[in-house]
Amino acid sequence: MALTALDPRTALVVIDLQAGIAAAPTAPHTGPEVVARSVELAEAFRARDLPVVLVRVSFAADFADAVPGRTEAAAGGGSRPEGWDVIVPELAGHPGDITVTKHNWGAFHGTDLDVQLRRRGVTQIVLTGIATSIGVESTARAAHEHGYHVTLATDAMADLDAEAHRSSVQRIFPRLGETGTTAEVLELLAKTHG
Repeated sequence: MALTALDPRTALVVIDLQAGIAAAPTAPHTGPEVVARSVELAEAFRARDLPVVLVRVSFAADFADAVPGRTEAAAGGGSRPEGWDVIVPELAGHPGDITVTKHNWGAFHGTDLDVQLRRRGVTQIVLTGIATSIGVESTARAAHEHGYHVTLATDAMADLDAEAHRSSVQRIFPRLGETGTTAEVLELLAKTHG
């Protein structure tokens, strides 16, 4: 579904744009492209006093807080380099932003994201980040289930696999909300929020 509206209280939610993830090889957009577009959106939201939420994933050194369970895919455990979970500098350092630390794929489960949004009267979120089919999609699904209007800036997200990105954008996102480019979100933001 094409972009039609942004609610008066819309928040930008940026998923996992942190040192160890934004530097990974991604498709169809590079990490630096995703960061640059997310920065454009963040600056526009901040200029209109709309909330910006920076979500990062992090785990204890022993991974005791990582998601347990059996999967066929290799576990993501092991050691992480120092600072891998630090928000990229292009987005960090704005005192009004909300930072949420998650230990799961999605940003809602086990965090205070829903409380932070509801206390600010937010009814809609615009999502960006890496990886499209994991952190972004999981957060979009939960946002939809929580009753938020969901908008997905599809050129401000990327995946480790181009086909996974395409599948989320074409098959899943249209069932969860509206999709558009960064430019389209910025244009609608300018029309509806001055």
